[in-house]
Amino acid sequence: MGKPVNPPSGGDIESVELQAALEERYLAYALSTIMHRALPDARDGLKPVHRRILYGMRLLRLDPGSAFKKSAKVVGDVMGSFHPHGDQAIYEALVRLAQDFASRYPLVDGQGNFGNIDGDGAAAYRYTEARLTLVAGLLLDGIEEDAVDFRANYDGSTDEPVVLPAALPNLLANGSQGIAVGMATSIPPHNVAELCEAALYLIQHPDATSDQLLNFVPGPDFPTGGVIVERREQIAEAYRTGRGGFRVRARWSKEESQRGMWSVVVTEIPYSIPKSRLIEKIAELLQERKLPLVGDIRDESAEDVRIVIEPRSRTVDAEMMMESLFKLTELESRIPLNMNVLVGGVVPRVIGLSEALSEWLGHRREVLVRRSRHRLGKIEHRLEILGGLMIVYLDLDRVIRIIREEDEPKLELMKAFELTEIQANAILDTRLRSLRKLEEMELKREFDALTEEKEQVLALLDSEVKQWKLVAHQIREVRKTFGPETPLGRRRTTFGEARDTSGINFAEAMVEREPITVVVSQKGWIRALKGHQPDLSSVQFKGDDKLAISFHAETTAKILVVTTNGKVYTLDASKLPGGRGFGDPIRLMVDIDEGADILTAFVHRPGVKLLLVGADGRGFTAPADSLVANTRKGKLALNVDSNGRAALCVPVEGDHVAIIGENRKLLVFPLDQVPEMTRGKGVRLQRYKSGGVADAKVFKLDDGLTWLDTSGRTWTVAKDELAEWIGDRAGSGRLPPKGFPKNNRFG
Repeated sequence: MGKPVNPPSGGDIESVELQAALEERYLAYALSTIMHRALPDARDGLKPVHRRILYGMRLLRLDPGSAFKKSAKVVGDVMGSFHPHGDQAIYEALVRLAQDFASRYPLVDGQGNFGNIDGDGAAAYRYTEARLTLVAGLLLDGIEEDAVDFRANYDGSTDEPVVLPAALPNLLANGSQGIAVGMATSIPPHNVAELCEAALYLIQHPDATSDQLLNFVPGPDFPTGGVIVERREQIAEAYRTGRGGFRVRARWSKEESQRGMWSVVVTEIPYSIPKSRLIEKIAELLQERKLPLVGDIRDESAEDVRIVIEPRSRTVDAEMMMESLFKLTELESRIPLNMNVLVGGVVPRVIGLSEALSEWLGHRREVLVRRSRHRLGKIEHRLEILGGLMIVYLDLDRVIRIIREEDEPKLELMKAFELTEIQANAILDTRLRSLRKLEEMELKREFDALTEEKEQVLALLDSEVKQWKLVAHQIREVRKTFGPETPLGRRRTTFGEARDTSGINFAEAMVEREPITVVVSQKGWIRALKGHQPDLSSVQFKGDDKLAISFHAETTAKILVVTTNGKVYTLDASKLPGGRGFGDPIRLMVDIDEGADILTAFVHRPGVKLLLVGADGRGFTAPADSLVANTRKGKLALNVDSNGRAALCVPVEGDHVAIIGENRKLLVFPLDQVPEMTRGKGVRLQRYKSGGVADAKVFKLDDGLTWLDTSGRTWTVAKDELAEWIGDRAGSGRLPPKGFPKNNRFG
């Protein structure tokens, strides 16, 4: 390895620390990126490249009503005069300003192929043509009237505007995206009419908060439409802090077709998502079998978006299918909000909604004052000229003689008529043909009109109240131009609520809803017979096994199985064995503890409550939803002692509990004396000297207590006749009414 080479001595060589040099140069690069490339100005919402494109097009006189010119001409002029950063960068920025699916209010009117929502690029700039739109005209309005500051361009050959007058709140209206060094910006587009309403409120209430402005600006308004499903409190937080995001979903509708079939048609997709990439992604997921509810997808788009999604079968729930697509594809997208902008064109800072609008309003007032001062200068200049013309009008012949005969006519005119140099020059510049128009009344009329206008401008410049009043008037005019009734101003994005899908298994949702009859044998074998069977006398069982429990259900239901050790297990009805054989043991489907037996099984109904009772007469009520288990191990609900067991699990359908012990004592007490829990031992419901609980029932006292006798007849004891059995929880009770079954069961 050679020795390090020392730099040559002498000359203008200066020794610099590498770290210091890197820090200095990187800081310069970072500041250049932040200030002159990536972040928009809070006042006009534009980055330098966009501002230069619009100003360059104004210089080319490409106003909304003028003829189109080649984009190549625009790009060349902008690059040559203002933006020496490469033609493609300028053209891509121009293209984006012209795309109605990228810009909410396009600033460039494009003719030719400017790309599409599929993600295809624009044609080369030699093929396309462009001119400014009405919106861009509003942004530039007053730029020739000293409305804004100008600075020298990159080579000092001409000037460019530091900021545009911006007659509409473009920062929020069209939004902005950019990545600088160490910071980024992401501002979604909004509705101009709503922004104008918020700005007018802000003029009247300068201390208004972003939360208050939310009444006028409920959220973004994307050019591609869609549905915002973000919660209002999240939206409020995002606008308050300037950071957050918005969940946006595609807009869809269900279309019926022949033979009971249907399909979903998507007509709007989330902002900034290329349609072709979206469809490719869905097609890939279909091939990988990750969308069990979707059968096919095709793109039928022409001018408008039309994506057709067909279900796997007609029994699929449309909302469930779309929820699975929202979860796995870009049909639901999160649009970030990071309002990092150049405040005052100088300081990069994250601002909220109210400050963003305040920055624009302050700029609009500054523009108004500058334009008024410019107009005042023009008026005063014209008044000076008119004053001179009115003086010489009285002696035109003498004026003509001086001009014809004198060597220095200007000096002679100034001396003869006591004129200023400006007035003398104006007279000398007047053409002979114009002399016939010099009527004293006309001059006087123009002089008086300009004098009156001067007084109005001076009054405006002298009063902040009048200035804000005129700013408000200008904003109302913009709102009228882009109001909700106009095609461009109508809100495209709406608001909705997202369904909670955290507990949904989309594979299970594929199950067709069909009626079944669930049969459980005494030895714990289970099967599902097709349809709701009224008579099970012909059902066969294995060996000496026989029927224990049967009930009607549907294939989409969940079956709850309660065991004597107080655990609850969950089975999917769709996965139960069919009714052709003897079924399968429940112990093969779930992990039932050794020594525990099946107590009961029933259909889970959401929202229902259950009364759980141990053999010792202790119990509580529990929501059935809390007992659903997601694993084979089940959920422990009723705690029982080592020698105890769970005895009952009955539905809660009333306001009183009737409980009877093995000692044949009946007790009735109000349900509200039983606590609601999700797990525990419970409280004593009935006291026994010997034995335990036999049966329990929850009923409506007003309807009376009913039971079935051994012959299948229904007995009812009215409310008035139950008085001697009604007491408090934990009582002993007394012998039941006449006719109560000997087996101590309610039937």
